[in-house]
Amino acid sequence: MKKSVLVLGLAAVIFTSCGEKKKEEVKKEVETKVEAVEEKVADAGDNIELGKQLFSDKTCTTCHQPDAKVIGPSIKEIVKVYDEQNGDLVKFLKGESPAIVDTDPGQVAIMKANLDGFVKDLTGDELAALAAYMRSVK
Repeated sequence: MKKSVLVLGLAAVIFTSCGEKKKEEVKKEVETKVEAVEEKVADAGDNIELGKQLFSDKTCTTCHQPDAKVIGPSIKEIVKVYDEQNGDLVKFLKGESPAIVDTDPGQVAIMKANLDGFVKDLTGDELAALAAYMRSVK
């Protein structure tokens, strides 16, 4: 009987200590994941700021305002249509997919000229930043 109690007691100590070790491992894993998410959030904010700067620098603001059609559709309208149709803004900006918002041939020609003139030399990351900025406009 004493051996049974001793074995059970020893098992409880081992189980408890293993449990504490496991808890510590899980805690460290959670902390690592939280740090990764915080880093992604910070990067996303930086990405949006870069996109906003590029949107201005590349003169996109001449034709596109946040919520009003000027020469081209508003940013909100563009994002709305791309979301509804599962369009890819980056592919459009790269010239790899057709316009799906304002498909009037005259408007498309103007946009194509602007993409070829102002946007063609942007990197994939810069184009993604432009798209992130556009999606952030509320």
